[in-house]
Amino acid sequence: MPLTAPLRLSEATRRQLRCPVCRSELELSDSRLTCVNPSCNTVFPVIDGVPVLINESSSVFSIADFVSKRSTFFKPASPIKGALAKSLPSMGHNLRARTNYKQFADMLLAGKDRPRVLAVGASIVGEGLDIILDTGAIELIETDIAFGPRTSLICDAHDIPFEDGGFDGIITQAVLEHVVDPYRCVSEIHRVLKDGGLVYGEIPFMQQVHGGGIDFTRFTHLGLRRLFRSFEELCSGAAAGPGMALAWSCEYLLLSFVVSKNARSVMKLVSRLGFSWLKYLDYYLMDKPGTLDAASGYYFIGRKSDHAVPDRELIKLYRGGQ
Repeated sequence: MPLTAPLRLSEATRRQLRCPVCRSELELSDSRLTCVNPSCNTVFPVIDGVPVLINESSSVFSIADFVSKRSTFFKPASPIKGALAKSLPSMGHNLRARTNYKQFADMLLAGKDRPRVLAVGASIVGEGLDIILDTGAIELIETDIAFGPRTSLICDAHDIPFEDGGFDGIITQAVLEHVVDPYRCVSEIHRVLKDGGLVYGEIPFMQQVHGGGIDFTRFTHLGLRRLFRSFEELCSGAAAGPGMALAWSCEYLLLSFVVSKNARSVMKLVSRLGFSWLKYLDYYLMDKPGTLDAASGYYFIGRKSDHAVPDRELIKLYRGGQ
């Protein structure tokens, strides 16, 4: 039986896929990918051209979630609510994303004509990611644990289903707070990067729960450095500042008083109109030392290394205001 839709992955990328259970090669046939390891022999479906490569023994998701196209992350808003949300002022603004992605792209293109970059958690275009897309000189493979307009592969970052050392760069933007074990995920990122490969990561610090039951972890600036301790730091800092953190806190304070969905919608309307201006304080605060102690979120750009930063060295890297 032929594939119901062509793979959203190039043939070269398809050949680099590996079984997320045992890391053996995969064979494509009959709308599925089958592990060639006889002792594993796990079968993975291909749905609308998107392979579903989930290791169910180590994931909170199951292959059945995707076969049935069950919502695995944020539930899509109704068209009316979606239009209303877009018409309201935003509570957040990532002041560093576009500059960071431009720097990341320049670093990638300085080392290779057509670098290959894996985006983890990229079913939609994240803030600033269009910089990478618009270069036209970077091959971007977008993966997620949800179907979306940009998803070319369903996978869990705890078991990235690619061969070792296959990518020049990896992007993980606002993803690692939603994984059960971020250290394991970063270890996987390290594994699938080429020697000297680059990573761009963003993660929130002062931000409330925004993924329901799939929101687990926050990191300080120094904590993020420890998470990426097996990478040489090229640059890091606040991506969104304390003004944005305060705006989110005000909104969630109001939401704490109500329970019903309608009341929560009203409180969100009030908070967007009343507190969204606070994010503009970050234009003044972003480069202040104290912002590294109170930012809404941080970024890290690093290069794969064979040297892990010891904790004794790590604590000397503190750059905040205390």
